[in-house]
Amino acid sequence: MSLLDLKSLNSALDELQQERGISRESVIEALATALAAAYRREYGKRGQIIRATFNPQTGDMSFRQAKIVVDTTLVRGEEEEAAVPPAGGDDHRSRFNPEQHIMIEDARRIKKDAELDEEISFPLETREDFGRIAAQAAKQVIMQKVREAERASIITEYGQREGEIVTGHVQRFERGNLYVDLGRATAILPYDEQIPSERYRQGERVRALLLRVDEGLRGTFIRLTRSHPRFLIKLFEAEVPEMANGIVEAKGVVREPGSRAKIAVHSKDEHVDPVGALVGQRGVRVAVVTSELGGEKIDVVEWSENPGEYVKEALKPAQVLDIELHEEENRAVVSVAEDQQSLAIGRGGQNVRLAARLTGWKIDIRSAGGVQIPGTEEGGVAANEKSEEKESREKSEEEKPTKEGALESSVKEKGETPEEPSKE
Repeated sequence: MSLLDLKSLNSALDELQQERGISRESVIEALATALAAAYRREYGKRGQIIRATFNPQTGDMSFRQAKIVVDTTLVRGEEEEAAVPPAGGDDHRSRFNPEQHIMIEDARRIKKDAELDEEISFPLETREDFGRIAAQAAKQVIMQKVREAERASIITEYGQREGEIVTGHVQRFERGNLYVDLGRATAILPYDEQIPSERYRQGERVRALLLRVDEGLRGTFIRLTRSHPRFLIKLFEAEVPEMANGIVEAKGVVREPGSRAKIAVHSKDEHVDPVGALVGQRGVRVAVVTSELGGEKIDVVEWSENPGEYVKEALKPAQVLDIELHEEENRAVVSVAEDQQSLAIGRGGQNVRLAARLTGWKIDIRSAGGVQIPGTEEGGVAANEKSEEKESREKSEEEKPTKEGALESSVKEKGETPEEPSKE
């Protein structure tokens, strides 16, 4: 007598095999294991080893209790349990359990060629009221197999796409993290991988770099990033055929996400201008990438094997007059015109800071007048703030009206003649 709906069960098995790629054999094997566990839980005794077999064609299932063949070298009998334990406590034998073990002399009465550690099974009665429990166990096994198949499929599909750009839609926000629907899976864009200046709305389209696929106890997590330097390279590869073909390659990228980035490029073909290839005609190509990154300013510079030339390029758009390299200190002293000093340093020291990270050299900026400013973050910020403060002060002094000028302006607006102050 069948305890399961065979038509529904076989239909589910066929669907799993065709659409999910899960073999019927693996599901039937898992189903037999679940049925055995359910039988032991409902009707078995503690410590019993129960095996189940299931025939998907007829719906018949049978249960057997398995016992392991042992002898006194493997287990301790009840009389030994009551005795004093041996000195040193080096007896590693397990305790004899009649529900799990059968002594070899008893086993050979049932099977003449029985050996140690062999399993001997005994049939168990199939209960009539087991149908509901079996159906529930089958449902749980199939759902578990579906989840395992989806997890394996996600790992296989997205694991091969690590380092590529993926597109999805904003699903929800949770503690600053952004969850993105990629279609077959949901990815996470953590707060520290987002561009700080960007804001997202639910349902909005998002492009990001697939950083990695993590498999944990709570499931599979697809981690995205928009702040990684690799994302900038992949965006250029999508816009610049020369980069996609490998003619132009990126030698280095540094970013302060949402603010500014520098990318050093080199051409393997002397007839191809690497900087021009990335910038595009009238700056079209770099403008597309800038727009994708929320207005992030991008400096495209040409890479050079010569450290001096590379540092000069990295400091663009500032023009460098001269450069001194101190290789033992890995430091470069750069001379620029006075009107180029603030440009070389950048707002908050950003330009020289990014150039130092790109080249790997410590950069000190020196004006033509002889004033030297270290290219550290603190020095750059201090110099830039002083320059801005000075300009702001001069501007305010020029715009500040005198006391007499303010009086005359007020009188003209009212159309009156100013009265002389009273002598009293």
